[in-house]
Amino acid sequence: MQSYWMQMNADHATLELRDVPQPEPGAGQVLVRLHAASLNRGEFIAGHGLHGKPGSAKAVGMEGAGEVVGLGAGVRSLKAGDRVMGRCPGAFSEYALMDVREAMVMPDGLSWEQAASVPLTFLVVYDMLALQGRLAADEWLLINGVSSGVGVAALQMAKALGARVIGTSGSADKLARLKPLGLDVGLCTRAADFCEAVMQATGGKGVNLVVNTVGGSVFAENIRCAAFQGRLATVGYVDGVLTADLDLEVLHARRLTLFGVSNKLRTPEQRAAAVPGFVTDVVPLLAAGRIRPLVDRVFPFGELAAAKAHMESNQHLGKIVLSMPVTP
Repeated sequence: MQSYWMQMNADHATLELRDVPQPEPGAGQVLVRLHAASLNRGEFIAGHGLHGKPGSAKAVGMEGAGEVVGLGAGVRSLKAGDRVMGRCPGAFSEYALMDVREAMVMPDGLSWEQAASVPLTFLVVYDMLALQGRLAADEWLLINGVSSGVGVAALQMAKALGARVIGTSGSADKLARLKPLGLDVGLCTRAADFCEAVMQATGGKGVNLVVNTVGGSVFAENIRCAAFQGRLATVGYVDGVLTADLDLEVLHARRLTLFGVSNKLRTPEQRAAAVPGFVTDVVPLLAAGRIRPLVDRVFPFGELAAAKAHMESNQHLGKIVLSMPVTP
């Protein structure tokens, strides 16, 4: 079978398409013939710690959707032929293994490409908004980089929870296109200059939750935007800024909560723990069409490099997806 790998060199990383043996499912795993997999910026950013040492290589891709074709020992909840979506390492491949605890049956109304945009992105958003963020109806959410895949997912989930959403983006066109999805206030900026507008929108109270997909360059401004007992989630740092000033007086006086959502150091059990709640709380919203993954563009399997370049151009709105070849 064919699989994409990232080759780590001394000063850069390159994509390679390799012929590799088809994996065999172990205990508690399912083998999935993938139909689509979506791109996530973090897997291509060295600062996220996802790259290996120079001279090493690893299969890339983190989430996908496809058909179950093999069952490992002890798997009873799924059968061959089931259409599933889930987080899985090496998703840019014709076949991949999923932990059965992470494999979710696809809602009938989703395409392969839409389903491939759900598992990692929406589970991260569920963690940020529901599990750690405790976002409630009528609260205010601020999303830095609202036009990203995570940003669009957070916007939709927040609206399903009854919250009000402020989003920043460097593109006025993207902000306008997000209005029909429920964006209450769009701020066209890439700079750390949005606090005054946020305070104006919230009647001077600030926002209850911040989703920071940008990084350290907007961290201090987000602290200034936080309401009393506000929460601030860090999900990415595409700006490459890994340090920021922290106003301890504001942190202390406003009783703020700061948290991250990386799965890097979590055990498989910890990563899978949120899936049952997600299936109960979010998958029905996907099935009913109340939340709909926004796919910006689909690239053929052989064009991962072009898909990556499109992502890095920052022209997309929502998710970029790789469509796999249909094999017998």
